[in-house]
Amino acid sequence: MVASVGGVSDPKNLATYIDAWWQSIGDFTALLDDLPAADWSAQTDLAGWTVHDVVAHTAHLEHIAAGGEHDEVDGIEIGAPEHVRTGMSVFTEQGVIGRRDDAPADLVAAIRRDTTARHEQLKTMDIDPSTPADGLFGAIGWTWGTLLRNRPLDVWMHEQDVRRAVGRPGGMDSAGAQHTADYLSETLGFIVGKKVGAPAGTTAVLAVSGSPVVAAEVDESGRGRRLTDEPAEPTVRLAMDRENFIVAAGGRRAADPGAVTVTGDQALAAQILANLATTP
Repeated sequence: MVASVGGVSDPKNLATYIDAWWQSIGDFTALLDDLPAADWSAQTDLAGWTVHDVVAHTAHLEHIAAGGEHDEVDGIEIGAPEHVRTGMSVFTEQGVIGRRDDAPADLVAAIRRDTTARHEQLKTMDIDPSTPADGLFGAIGWTWGTLLRNRPLDVWMHEQDVRRAVGRPGGMDSAGAQHTADYLSETLGFIVGKKVGAPAGTTAVLAVSGSPVVAAEVDESGRGRRLTDEPAEPTVRLAMDRENFIVAAGGRRAADPGAVTVTGDQALAAQILANLATTP
């Protein structure tokens, strides 16, 4: 699905985002090149989607990002699957259905073609991250900063969807992995303040292996604000490895039993973990 974590990016970070996306595309397509035909029908953690569907979705978004047209598929073809509930999910499902009959090799070739064209274009552009992105992404309210920050997250998350589906773990130390884990960790304040609704004065700490420790405090307005330093005695502290954090924060599945070390308020920790997902 489309990763939808927002945010305004610093211009100096755009090249880093582009590099992480480009490496993620290379890692993803290399993995796909090596899959036997039977693996393409394997079910992923994304409801209703096989490996083929995940790759078709990626091809769809990269085609649009490169200036291509969206596939209009009528409601009869979509039907009423449980995972298609919103306008955005209809949009993403249209891209999948429009490519359902494409051969795996053709999907991979399309991703390489569109991303290569896009990469060459981005290298020549002078981008203001606060301005609306091109095309459909701009139409849904995304800035260039949001778009460029979300593409490596989306591609890397889908590489991991495929890896779990076909039993080929790996890719946890790549630029895309670092980018995604760091990015999703930043949502702690939103989760504690907005999603959990913890009372003012609550402090929470999230320690994900390989990423900076994130601390947040709920203020009097109910917002979770980022703290510059980790409190000596936070209300709750959660620590986990990168993979368990990713599957939980990405809405794929819960962290493995025993994978999260909790210090402090156990009930609050359970609420945070239940609301950790910030991408559909």
